[in-house]
Amino acid sequence: MKTLAACAFTALTAFSQCALAAPGNIAELPEAEVFARDLAQRHGFDPDELLAQFARVKQNASVLSLIAPPTLATQRSWTRYRARFVNPQRIAGGVDFWQEHAATLARARVIYGVPEEVIVAIIGVETVYGRNTGGFSVLEALATLAFQYPRRADFFRTELEQFLLLSRENSLDPLTVRGSYAGAIGIPQFMPGSQRRFAVDFDRDGRIDLANSVDDAIGSVARFLEQHGWQAGQPVAVVANLPGTPDASLIEAGIRPSLRASDLFERGILAEAPADATVTLVDLVTPEAPTEYWLGFENFYVITRYNRSSFYAMSVFQLAEAIRQARTEMQTALNQAR
Repeated sequence: MKTLAACAFTALTAFSQCALAAPGNIAELPEAEVFARDLAQRHGFDPDELLAQFARVKQNASVLSLIAPPTLATQRSWTRYRARFVNPQRIAGGVDFWQEHAATLARARVIYGVPEEVIVAIIGVETVYGRNTGGFSVLEALATLAFQYPRRADFFRTELEQFLLLSRENSLDPLTVRGSYAGAIGIPQFMPGSQRRFAVDFDRDGRIDLANSVDDAIGSVARFLEQHGWQAGQPVAVVANLPGTPDASLIEAGIRPSLRASDLFERGILAEAPADATVTLVDLVTPEAPTEYWLGFENFYVITRYNRSSFYAMSVFQLAEAIRQARTEMQTALNQAR
C-alpha cells in the first residue's frame, strides 16, 4: 500500500485511490506517539492528551498534494506568478487597506523602519488583506506534514511543536485553529515558530491575535522584517540590463547578496546601483518569454526570509511600488479637486 506521502507525488488521476487507501487519524502513526512522548519529556505535555488530539485529526491528502513541488507540466513562470499578485484588484485593495490603517502603518514604520507599502504588500500577497487566511486545521496540516512528508519532516515537526506550545501559552484549543495548508496562521500568515519569536501586541490589548487584530498583524510583519535585518531607507531591487545570458556562477551565488556591483558592471551587467553595493543577481524565468534580471539588495533578501522565493520577494516589491504610486496619485487628485 502506498503511503500518503507517496501519494503527494503521484498523478492526479491516481491520487484519489491513494487517499482512500491511506491510514486514518494521526494517532495511528508510530511517529506520532514518539513525538508525543518527546514533548512530554521536554515540555511537560500530557502525552495521552496529545495523542487524543491527534486521534481527532486525519492525515490530509490535500495538504500533501498542495505542498508537493511543481512538476514539469507546471513549470515555474514569473509572468504567471506575478499576475496572481500584482494586479489591479490587489493594488486597489492595498490603497484601501493603507487608507484605513494609515496611523498604525505609520507607527510601525517609525518603530521598525519598514515602509508602509512593504507591510501592506506582504499582507496583500499573503491573505488579500486578511480576506483569505485559510480553512485548514493547523493541527491536522502540521501533523500530516510532520509525519508524512519526509522531504521537510524536520521543519514541520519543529513547527508542530511550536504550534502546540503557542496554543498552550495562549489558552487556545489546537483543534479549533485554522490556517493555510502549510500551517501558517492569521492575517500575515505566520508560521507558529515565527509567531512565538517575532509577533507583537501592537494594539496593546494584552494579547497577540494575528487572526483578528489588523494592528497586531501590521506590527508583527514590520518587526519580522526588522529582526531579519531590514535596512531603513535603503533600496530593495533595481532592473539589470545584460548583454546576453549571464555566467551561471552569478546566479548560483545564491539569493543572499554576495556580489560586488562594480564586478558585475565590468561584465557588462548594468543597473542603477552604487558601484560598492553588495547585491544578488536575480533571474525571473518565464519559459515562453525572455528572462528578467534584477539586482537585489539586502532588503530583497530580507523579504525572502518571509518566503524563500525570489518570485515572492519580487512580487511583494512590485506590488508595494504599485500601491505607493496609486496612493500618491489618488492623494494628488484629491488635493487638486479641493
